[in-house]
Amino acid sequence: MEIHELIDRFSTSPENQGKAIFSTLFIAGNRLQTLFGNHVPDISLKQFMLLTMIRQSREPLTFTQLGRLLGCSRQNIKKLAYALEKKGFVSIEKSQRDVRALNIFPTQKLEEYFGTVFSAYQKDLRYLFAVYTPEELNQLFVLMMKLYEGIDHLEQAAQANKNPETAEEIFEKRKIAHE
Repeated sequence: MEIHELIDRFSTSPENQGKAIFSTLFIAGNRLQTLFGNHVPDISLKQFMLLTMIRQSREPLTFTQLGRLLGCSRQNIKKLAYALEKKGFVSIEKSQRDVRALNIFPTQKLEEYFGTVFSAYQKDLRYLFAVYTPEELNQLFVLMMKLYEGIDHLEQAAQANKNPETAEEIFEKRKIAHE
């Protein structure tokens, strides 16, 4: 079976399209992790994304804050951060705001690393998105950002111990709202 066969099979209804999108996110994530994992030297893609978040932040972040940003557990961030600390990319220090928390700080080695590796990463990103027109890229961006709303909705439903609305109920509400 080829991916195009699955695309055709799952393009017949909004519910099937939702299933296909969910599967695509998982599959695309795996493929991108493999591709970028082979191109980013010395660290995993997850470590690279953690370092990117640390560099982009204007203030020191805790394991918990970084976990929320990257969509993983505090423990996962802690494991990644200590591995990066051993490699000299970050330092981990007690928070000045909360004595129970630890903050992660970039080191000079991290800045040097990004100075050499980041241009190759940006080149790969440009190549990845070269198949889109500027309008398509904007639309994809808007829809991917909206996906966060769906994830938040699902998390809230799970936390409230309720079943999330079915796709049909959501689509019906949107249809009525747009009429």
